Amino acid sequence: MTEIRPFTIDVPQAAIDDLHARIRAARWPDKEQVDDWDQGIPLAVVQDFATYWAKQYDWRACEAALNAYPNFLIELDGVDIHFLHIRSKHEGARPLIMTHGWPGSVLEFMGVIEPLTNPADPADAFHLVIPSLPGFGFSGKPSETGWSITKIATAWNDLMLALGYDRYFAQGGDWGSGVTLEIARQNLGACAAVHSNMVLALPDPATMGDLSDLEKRAAARMQYYQEKESGYSSIQKTRPQTIGYALADSAVGQMAWILEKFRNWSDCDDQFSGFSRDALLDTITLYWLTNSAASSARLYWHSFNAMGFDPISLPTGGTIFPKELFQTSRRWAEKRFSNLIYWNEVDKGGHFAALEVPDIFVEEVRACFRGASL
Repeated sequence: MTEIRPFTIDVPQAAIDDLHARIRAARWPDKEQVDDWDQGIPLAVVQDFATYWAKQYDWRACEAALNAYPNFLIELDGVDIHFLHIRSKHEGARPLIMTHGWPGSVLEFMGVIEPLTNPADPADAFHLVIPSLPGFGFSGKPSETGWSITKIATAWNDLMLALGYDRYFAQGGDWGSGVTLEIARQNLGACAAVHSNMVLALPDPATMGDLSDLEKRAAARMQYYQEKESGYSSIQKTRPQTIGYALADSAVGQMAWILEKFRNWSDCDDQFSGFSRDALLDTITLYWLTNSAASSARLYWHSFNAMGFDPISLPTGGTIFPKELFQTSRRWAEKRFSNLIYWNEVDKGGHFAALEVPDIFVEEVRACFRGASL
């Protein structure tokens, strides 16, 4: 058995002081030429966040919140994987592994841990395992190639078995959806069912002449992504090392790179309604303090062009959030998923659903797995 080691987050004060100094010493670009976000995140927005980050934001509060839950490290295929493992007080709770994406982290799930582990109805209780993807957060950074979503999915299955869970559920969004659906595709015998808040399925050519409202929205979101949002992924899937130099050296650059995505991929306005400023900076600061700009971007290099749409027969559930980047309809999804056990389209939320609309996210996870058996 692989050793599972307790882990405590304790960032040196010198690293925080260095961050503050870098923010204060930032060299700013000239102001954008437009009155909106069409050229990127506006200068005034970044300067406002930077001032708050340097003068008011408290990383220690985030660190304490993470340390309030049991943190662990486990070595899988030569890489230390950081994870939270929160067991429910309810004896019949069911194991659930939840996976984040980019530019997310385990912090996305902080607001859903308590309602998922200790609900009023014991039938809705889960034992939660929340790992940091390799190269992200406090997980190790692979020194060799090969860590695609295929390998991560197998590693996650190994993690659940190492924890003593011979049957479990899996959930994810963004790259976490890719990992979760790959767990389902591999179907190694331990995972009983999965749920995704970014369901990955191709449009059905037979429906192109008679699209539903959701399918029209899905097509529009895809066009928006290709025309306005795909630049970051083109860089990260082809030159993760090169962008890493810029983001590892500039705290403000790292902040702007991530902050823009939370606004553009979520059901919020220019003031980031739906997110607290501290929650956004928690994620950004985690990326900075762990120097994971390049190592997290490499997941795109490993996996972006290897994304498949192979048929999946494992019980699968999906929730469609209206501002999700990649959307699909039930009839499109049924072409890939032969055992679709749950489907719902909600009226609020976007790409970072667990962080943005935690109450809706919790109910969707519960509803999906209520009818599933281990």
